[in-house]
Amino acid sequence: MNKPLVGALLSALLLGAGVAPAAAATTTELSTPEVRAKAVTFAGTVALSNCSGSVVRAPSSQPGDPALVLSNGHCLETGFPGPGEVLLNRSSTRSFTLLNAAGSGVGTLRASKIAYGTMTDTDVSLYQLTRTYAQIESSYGVKALELDSAHPVKGTAITVASGYWKRTYTCAVDGFAYRLKEGAWTWKDSVRYTSACQTVGGTSGSPVIDNATGKVVAVNNTGNEDGQRCTDNNPCEVDENGTVTVRKGINYAQQTYGIVPCIGTGNQIDLNRAGCALPRP
Repeated sequence: MNKPLVGALLSALLLGAGVAPAAAATTTELSTPEVRAKAVTFAGTVALSNCSGSVVRAPSSQPGDPALVLSNGHCLETGFPGPGEVLLNRSSTRSFTLLNAAGSGVGTLRASKIAYGTMTDTDVSLYQLTRTYAQIESSYGVKALELDSAHPVKGTAITVASGYWKRTYTCAVDGFAYRLKEGAWTWKDSVRYTSACQTVGGTSGSPVIDNATGKVVAVNNTGNEDGQRCTDNNPCEVDENGTVTVRKGINYAQQTYGIVPCIGTGNQIDLNRAGCALPRP
């Protein structure tokens, strides 16, 4: 995983090791002219205590619905969910720092519950907040990011926007891993970045944004750090025939279009809705 960071001490250690500081200016890493399609800001992103995230809405979400925050399953305050484990509607009071377009913290949001969380098939967490989208926009002038309901496309110019580091990584969708295995976990149809997106610890949970539409197409979660095969922090790709490929230095995300059918009336997670394929408890 793009490791979650624990507390200020570890942050300081990482800074000493050369990781970009939280106040670092937005990083632009362009490999092709197509990547220049559109600038992505930090508006709607959030910083967790150990990871990144974003305030998101489904196409059907209403202004009066309680808002949702998207991050990774491995960023949950309860620890890494085990293989096959799914958290649903579990009480939480976790707080999030909301950022504006410039990357400045403008307020604190608080969860009422972990609406959904898992590391099985995907690596995702969804928190339901105590405030509605309308209340957040009225108080802070920040709108939620919309989840794209369509599968992303190879070659799409994307930006990974980290609220934790206040840093962006710009590249393109290089392709998709049929299965991505890391330690005890297996994820399906993962997004593989081109090499320009060199994400680091603390970027876990960052929204992956389509530069052309501004919509969220995936959630950043891992990368192969050392060239090892299928170990923690060294995911490997496995194709339909079982062939394993290791890509040292390449990073990945989990698609989010499959979340959209699972969001029902009032922004409630309903795993029984038509088209919802998220793992169940």
